[in-house]
Amino acid sequence: MSVEADWRAGIDAVDAVLIDEYQSGFPVEPNPFERVAREIVATLSEGSSDGAVDDAPIDGDVTSLGSLDGDAVLERVRTLREQGVFRRFGAVLNPPVIGSSTLAAVQAPEDRFEEVAEVINGYRQVNHNYRRDHEWNQWFVVTAGSRERRDAILAEIEERTGCTVLNLPMLTDYYIDLEFPVVNDDRFARESVESTTVSATRISEEARGNLTPLEAALLIEIQDGFPLTATPYADIADAIDADLDETLAAVDRLLADGCIKRIGCVVNHVVTGFRNNCMVVWNVPDDELDARGESVGSLPYVTLCYHRPRRPEQEWEYNLFTMIHGREAEAVDAKIDELAAEYLPFQHERLYSTETLKQTGARYDELVADAEDDA
Repeated sequence: MSVEADWRAGIDAVDAVLIDEYQSGFPVEPNPFERVAREIVATLSEGSSDGAVDDAPIDGDVTSLGSLDGDAVLERVRTLREQGVFRRFGAVLNPPVIGSSTLAAVQAPEDRFEEVAEVINGYRQVNHNYRRDHEWNQWFVVTAGSRERRDAILAEIEERTGCTVLNLPMLTDYYIDLEFPVVNDDRFARESVESTTVSATRISEEARGNLTPLEAALLIEIQDGFPLTATPYADIADAIDADLDETLAAVDRLLADGCIKRIGCVVNHVVTGFRNNCMVVWNVPDDELDARGESVGSLPYVTLCYHRPRRPEQEWEYNLFTMIHGREAEAVDAKIDELAAEYLPFQHERLYSTETLKQTGARYDELVADAEDDA
């Protein structure tokens, strides 16, 4: 039986708390798993985990939680990663803040589709590429150390493929987060969440991060995840030849500056059942954009909401992007219908992903190197 089919089989109450409540907020301190163990014991002893474990089988009596310690929690995280429930453990980094990032698209002729994809995917700065059911049929993300380098890559792609590139950098972040409960029977992502805090955050295309040498070394070291040890921050500090207290302070700064979005267990949404998603683009009147973006971004079922530029010269009139993730395609479509009827009564298109052409993380050693080259 596949992991996707039976991932719930061995989940108990402790695992459920780890999965749903530690996708962010992982402690930044010398012995973080010991604190997590204490918090889990307190949560389950009080009989409350915000609904995360209502349907999860409890392995043994709650009184046995007294034996739960940091080593036991660490071993559970290792097991969940090995099973594929977690993609990785560590920090979720934020490319638009560290470097200069954009979403781009081309209209690849079907008889040259694979050839065009090969050219695009050959760039190390391209970390995602998807086929979507639209005339703009290849959508990819380019993240470089500077806007100049990013745009040079787009120009090279145009020249090498003969395809005009649609360049759509993020201008405003209303809500972006792929953190949501999965130990439940929700039809769509975050159905059980009651509210979301949003704000209109402007994104600069000139971002370079302004990293100190310690911060740059730290980002490079943690880009693929934290070491799964009892003392991850101490091991990171040793790897970059830094003092532990200075390393912890740097992590706190990077969190505060937005270079690190969150620290915790990164859930594999496909394995845990959220296999369907759709990117919807909307033509919102410019004078209503922020109000509509904040209103829609606050809806629990909207996992991404952001402003990108119109490109009327390329017949692209859309300026608001939303994403919805669901267990079933019908649930996703129903929420898009709700958006169109109640919140965004404007022209829109639904761009379904039909094939993953490339999916990797942005390489931050290369971002830092690009930034230094362009400085």
